[in-house]
Amino acid sequence: MAESLSPCSPRGQCQPSMGANTSSAGMDTNASSSVVGGSAWRGREPFSIFTVLILTLLVLLTVATFLWNLLVLATILRVKAFHRVPHNLVASTAVSDVLVAALVMPLSLVKELSAGRRWRLGRELCLVWVCFDVLCCTASIWNVTAIALDRYWSVTRQLQYTLLARRRISNVMIALTWLLSAAISLAPLLGWGETYSPEQERCQLSQDPSYTIVSTGGAFYLPLCVVLFVYWKIYKASKFHMGGRRRNAVVPLPEAAQVKEASQEPQMVFTARRAAITFQTDGETWREQKEKKAALMVGILIGVFVLCWIPFFITELISPLCSCNIPPVWKSIFLWLGYSNSFFNPLIYTAFNKNYNNAFKNLFVKQR
Repeated sequence: MAESLSPCSPRGQCQPSMGANTSSAGMDTNASSSVVGGSAWRGREPFSIFTVLILTLLVLLTVATFLWNLLVLATILRVKAFHRVPHNLVASTAVSDVLVAALVMPLSLVKELSAGRRWRLGRELCLVWVCFDVLCCTASIWNVTAIALDRYWSVTRQLQYTLLARRRISNVMIALTWLLSAAISLAPLLGWGETYSPEQERCQLSQDPSYTIVSTGGAFYLPLCVVLFVYWKIYKASKFHMGGRRRNAVVPLPEAAQVKEASQEPQMVFTARRAAITFQTDGETWREQKEKKAALMVGILIGVFVLCWIPFFITELISPLCSCNIPPVWKSIFLWLGYSNSFFNPLIYTAFNKNYNNAFKNLFVKQR
């Protein structure tokens, strides 16, 4: 530090002098200090208006994600009607998303604020941050997959998928979700790749090719295949029953038509002045509505999930394998786009359940 502030020549061969030389040396010292101070100030230029807006948006996203998922958890814990399936899957998803907002997003924001997106918080905190990042994000993704599977089985296996079976299967899915997420996140701590580079002050996911393939496959590509298959099956079942319903549409009968012997399928005939109508009593209306609602909810949930996470995981898979240099700004955009999925999750699965809206109102009304 002293050498950088010295007014001497680069080789340090200047000699101290008296009188005017001393004053000139003092002037040189002040000039040198001003230059150094100017360069330091230029290294700390104020943020532009666009940067301030982006940082404000990220802060609001972090706070909103935390508060919204916390509200969902408080509602599930307080309302006894929610202490059952499938709300335990929703609670598990909200826990993972709350942890993303509380433990992962703030440190990622600190990294964004540092010059050159460098990590200046040390090796230990880097390992903790990367571990929680992989753990919570992977758990959030697999919890979304578990919700989609639960909706699929409740639609296609109504007789076998009883409340007791749903509770048992959902608990197994939650346990497997967190165990798999923990295994993927703890692997770098056990020596599978390196996450921290002290020379470059870089903290990132392990770039070991084998770990990249296993982690991205287990954290995203495998659940992506599952949710796409689930949505295809739900959509197919919904279209099948809707097609069968159209074949049993209301049929007008002429005035002179006589009621003949009952056909193989039960029918009811009502006479109204000069016409009669007939319709099936097969009880499919409620089932069709349930399937249509499940298909819509799962479709939106999967669509948002794919749009949020697929850019990040494509770059994470390609970058270590082909040694591609992706601009840091795009890595940050893809990462925060994935984080935003934790904000959209509670909005989606509560928007399709009126009980949540009523519970939110009662939660605040009772506290008055």
